[in-house]
Amino acid sequence: MAWRLLLLGLLLLVAPHLHAQGLESALSPGPVIRGHVKVEDQCASCHVRFDRAAQDGRCTECHKEVGQDIKSRAGFHGRQKPQACRTCHTDHKGREMQIAPLDKKSFDHKQTDWALQGAHAPVDCAKCHTSGKRWAEAPQDCNACHRKDDVHKGSLGPKCADCHTENRWAEAKFDHDTTKFALKGKHVDVKCRDCHRDGQAYADAPGTCVGCHRTDDRDKGHKGRYGDKCESCHDAKSWRGISFNHDTDTRYLLRGKHRAVKCDNCHTGTVPNALYRDKLGNDCLSCHKKDDKHKGSLGTECQACHQESSWKETARFDHDRSRFPLLGKHADADCKACHKTTSYRDAPSTCIGCHRADDKHERNLGEGCGACHGERTWKIPRFDHEVTRFALRGGHAVQAVTCKSCHADLKHYRDTPRDCIGCHKKDDKHEAQLGERCESCHTDVRWRDTPRFDHARARFPLVGAHLPLKCSACHATPRYRDAARDCVGCHRKDDKHKDALGTACESCHNQRAWALVRYDHARQARYPLEGGHARASCAACHRQPAPAGKAIAPVGRECIACHRSDDAHDGGFGSRCDTCHVVTDWKSLRARRPGTGGTATPGGTP
Repeated sequence: MAWRLLLLGLLLLVAPHLHAQGLESALSPGPVIRGHVKVEDQCASCHVRFDRAAQDGRCTECHKEVGQDIKSRAGFHGRQKPQACRTCHTDHKGREMQIAPLDKKSFDHKQTDWALQGAHAPVDCAKCHTSGKRWAEAPQDCNACHRKDDVHKGSLGPKCADCHTENRWAEAKFDHDTTKFALKGKHVDVKCRDCHRDGQAYADAPGTCVGCHRTDDRDKGHKGRYGDKCESCHDAKSWRGISFNHDTDTRYLLRGKHRAVKCDNCHTGTVPNALYRDKLGNDCLSCHKKDDKHKGSLGTECQACHQESSWKETARFDHDRSRFPLLGKHADADCKACHKTTSYRDAPSTCIGCHRADDKHERNLGEGCGACHGERTWKIPRFDHEVTRFALRGGHAVQAVTCKSCHADLKHYRDTPRDCIGCHKKDDKHEAQLGERCESCHTDVRWRDTPRFDHARARFPLVGAHLPLKCSACHATPRYRDAARDCVGCHRKDDKHKDALGTACESCHNQRAWALVRYDHARQARYPLEGGHARASCAACHRQPAPAGKAIAPVGRECIACHRSDDAHDGGFGSRCDTCHVVTDWKSLRARRPGTGGTATPGGTP
């Protein structure tokens, strides 16, 4: 009973504290370290109820750098074997407790991202790890610790390891071939300071020959006249040796008298900052402009006529390479006959340029004289009519047809008409009624040959019995368009109806034979012929001639229209004869209806 009272007293004593902090705070095993003070009352920041394994996740949520190292297997923590954080680190041991102790003597630096090698191995930790910062925050680049040792003052960048080693800072190892200026020939034996005059700015050392050899250029006598690209003639083997070969190193081979000419005779003037050859032309005219009697009219290819042995030597020009090869009589002509001046390109390259006085056509045929005339002699024509817009074929190609047959004179060759009617108007028997397309029927073999007209292309195609007919059967005269296109125009004599059934003969007759008649009275006339009507002739009903403009004379469809003379009742029973009469025979009557008797009488009841 006593212990129960004691427990009750204790609960009453700590009740306010339990209400404020919860049961976990009341049962805390001890104060946390100074770095965790802000979460001391928040147990869930580090602990997960009933799950001790989840505590590691709480640690890495706050210590993100450590969590990232573990995840990427980098850094000190990433290289350790997998284990719970509390294996090495604990808490609730007091504010001053060191939960991450480090034994500097036994610590293996190889387990970090920076293994200590060479001269770094004996260095005291405090040299790199400064107080107040985490061990992992120590710098890993050379320049962070060796800035005071950098005699280059940052001109070569922060990658000190490209030259320096960990054995000794003053020891340098540099491969010059990795730079833009590989050391070759005599340059291999040159000391660094001979080119890198200012040891603090290695990258600023000149990369051109003239940067170091300007004094040599002055003593050699060029004095900058040949530009800054010394390597065009000199090489790294020896400055005084000349390796330039004009035949292989340039686009201009030295031949004849050019080989004995001094460089300065062609390479005159000063060309700084550029290759000298870029300013000197490869053409003859660059040096021989004063010798050019043609004043540039023939271009810059002087070698086409002149040669290196002597500028004034007799020309060797091959006219076949020009725009006007010399053929026939032209090969014997003297140069002056066409080239009136030394500006040779001014000479005309067209026939008319020299032969205008010989043109008997007075320019009517243009200036293409070569189409008819040849180089052997001007007076013999060789014209091929196939190249014109009117090729000569059939009757036009026979020898009887001479040029004068179509061409009135030499002045008007192009004015000659190309259509048939232009020459054959007198032969047109149709009096221009069929137009000017004579070739639709006639051929160029012979004008009077049988026409080849395709009647299917006309407004009246020939079919049936019309096919074997001669043209004259319908066309009484050569004025072919006067021929009628309607049946009655040719078949009026065959019309046995005497116009009673109109002029639309094709309604019954067809083109296979006039005697073949086909007429569907029920469909075409809307009056089917039955009984006695089927045996009646057309004229029995259609007795009147067709009126003007009508295909047939109108006939009523009522019985009385034809049977008025047969009406014994004189109209007493009206016009509905079919009420009693039938189409089989007029005298036959319809059967009486049941229940009726007697005979029908006018005005009475049967």
